[in-house]
Amino acid sequence: MIKENQKLLNLFHVVLDALIIAFSFFAAYELRFDRDSFLVRYHVIKPPMGYYFSRSQYMEILLFIIPCYILIYYFCDLYDPKRTGRRSELYCLLKANAFGMIYTTAMLYFINQTNFARLFLGLFVILNVTIDYAIRLIIFAFLKKMRREGRNQKHVLLVGYSRSAIEYIDRLRSHPEWGYYVHGILDDNESDKTIYRNVPVFGTIDELPGILATNKYDEVAITLSISEFSKLENIIDICEKAGVYTKFVPDYHQIFPAKPYTEDLDGIPVIHLRHVPLSSSLNNLIKRIFDLTASGLGLIILAIPMLIIAAIIKSTSKGPVIFSQVRVGLHNREFKMYKFRSMYQQDPKAEVKKWTTKDDPRVTPIGRFMRRTNIDELPQLFNVFIGNMSLVGPRPERPYFVKQFQQTIPRYMIKHQVRPGMTGWAQVNGYRGDTSIEKRIQYDLYYVENWTFRLDIKILFLTFFGKKVNENAY
Repeated sequence: MIKENQKLLNLFHVVLDALIIAFSFFAAYELRFDRDSFLVRYHVIKPPMGYYFSRSQYMEILLFIIPCYILIYYFCDLYDPKRTGRRSELYCLLKANAFGMIYTTAMLYFINQTNFARLFLGLFVILNVTIDYAIRLIIFAFLKKMRREGRNQKHVLLVGYSRSAIEYIDRLRSHPEWGYYVHGILDDNESDKTIYRNVPVFGTIDELPGILATNKYDEVAITLSISEFSKLENIIDICEKAGVYTKFVPDYHQIFPAKPYTEDLDGIPVIHLRHVPLSSSLNNLIKRIFDLTASGLGLIILAIPMLIIAAIIKSTSKGPVIFSQVRVGLHNREFKMYKFRSMYQQDPKAEVKKWTTKDDPRVTPIGRFMRRTNIDELPQLFNVFIGNMSLVGPRPERPYFVKQFQQTIPRYMIKHQVRPGMTGWAQVNGYRGDTSIEKRIQYDLYYVENWTFRLDIKILFLTFFGKKVNENAY
């Protein structure tokens, strides 16, 4: 039933998209060329001057635009069923309209109709994307409500009782708005008395052909444990012969990253165990240019405040103003990280093996304030400028603790595949100082595997305005 519903929904989307394109085209014409439009009235745009095509002349090219746009929408996956998020749909919509505008511009050039107003085309794109996305959000909200009520369900059968099966069920139970209903599990090792969250094991894998022949499942999710992967080829063959949509939920995601990078080696798929976006020369260059620019400006703008802070430190306690400490950075290389001294002088050999804790007696009164406000980190702008560090990245640790964590925390050393940062994803989520190292590494690995320039900007914003960044600063 769900397949027929999806076909009807796709047809509805096609008709609706065609109407939205036509409406956006008409509305863009009115906004651009009607002298009484609110854009002209409030001086957002200038009123039309000289000769311009009539409404009917503009509307004629809709005969070429609508079919092409629908085709572009199809190739940009806008008619694929999506149950778990709207961001990807917005991206696809923006991409489709970009391709659509390239097509429209090229078509106007080849039919020698170059007098169409560029501002009109810009208004059309803005209206089309905005209206279409708003309508899709409304439809998504409506379908979400239906699925929560048990309608428009996608019926699923699991093959294999494993960690991945348990986690898959947990996710679906946590998000009833996705509209998945798991009927049961087939497994060769569990008894038919096994039930997990009301999902029973009701047969063995050998029964799969008969079950698929007599039941109308929308999809089969293969959730075999690693030890049973030898059965995978046969199960896929059975599902394909039955014509049922099949998913594979691997039981090795604890080993592999969330977004593994796959390379085609002359027809052989090669899965890279760790995808690090900053291993790209272009991404690394973008980040380095931003670091150089921001740290250089920061050192200039903050020069006088830093001199004042240095004078206060010097006058309130004995010892150097700048404190340097060896940390482990990119590719496991050691470097000296600089900070304003916030503690009384102590034995360097003892200092390298001890955490700073709450109400630590080693911290000076002015040091306590600096640590709470992160002022003590300002000299690290110099580390960023010379390339030891970045503005954003996993916080670097002392060699003594790195050797400890390397042995006790899986995947700890992966954080050293990128430059360490003055602030990071773990810190803005409250994991700094004497907090869970395991949790901190989870956030650091997320950053390493999912880096984007936008994520860096978000972390910098949260560093200054977030609520959690100073929770454990002492």
